[in-house]
Amino acid sequence: MAAGDALLSVRGITVRFGGVVALDSVSFDVPHGGVCGLIGPNGAGKTTLFNCLSRLYSYQEGDLLFEGQSLTATPVHQIASLGIGRTFQNLAMFRTMSVERNVMVGAHCRSSAGFFASALKLPSVRREEEKVRGHAREIMDYIGLTPFRDRAVGDLPFGIQKRVELARALASDPKLLLLDEPAAGLNHEELAGLEDTIRDIRDRRGVTVLLVEHHMSLVMAVSDHIIALNFGRKIAEGTPAEIQAHPEVIEAYLGTPAHG
Repeated sequence: MAAGDALLSVRGITVRFGGVVALDSVSFDVPHGGVCGLIGPNGAGKTTLFNCLSRLYSYQEGDLLFEGQSLTATPVHQIASLGIGRTFQNLAMFRTMSVERNVMVGAHCRSSAGFFASALKLPSVRREEEKVRGHAREIMDYIGLTPFRDRAVGDLPFGIQKRVELARALASDPKLLLLDEPAAGLNHEELAGLEDTIRDIRDRRGVTVLLVEHHMSLVMAVSDHIIALNFGRKIAEGTPAEIQAHPEVIEAYLGTPAHG
């Protein structure tokens, strides 16, 4: 695939922490409108790559191109406004705030109100706030959170909290959604719901998804394309069927297939 056809192009990204090479010249493309799975054992470099995309980490070599533009000089606070949303492995929410306020935080990167106008509570800000609230409520309805709208996030079951974080990421209207282990801690029913939601986000909302996940059945069910990492290197990429049959992936991650 030519870089021009990709929403995201990872180009030779290398990350070192002291003497440890966390990512070793990793390259791949994420095409528009698909779900791309990123798999590998613990320590393979998956979350490190997400942190580079979020600009929480710097990389020593390579480049990240989003819609053809380098992210290297982009500060953390501008990533969401470019169109990149993210959930985290460990829930990163305001636990004492309501579900609605948490989702509104995600929507605020779309807000055009300036700092002084917000501080003075000018009429334009009140209008903007109502617009943000309306957008947050549409997202909550979509994710099935409306019954919990006024509840403090910290009082809710873990599976609901995960949905709040997903709603907050979606509220920024991302073009690319980074999902960092969204299935962790979910029960069987919640897992089935997540599978349907990821497909729907791709198909109905037109959002491209990059998914880091240890739950292989979920990755194989929803991904159009999969990248496999091990010890910071890309060892394979292809369709779910190609990845499942790849000898290095089987050895590194999926376990040797049983022989009958």
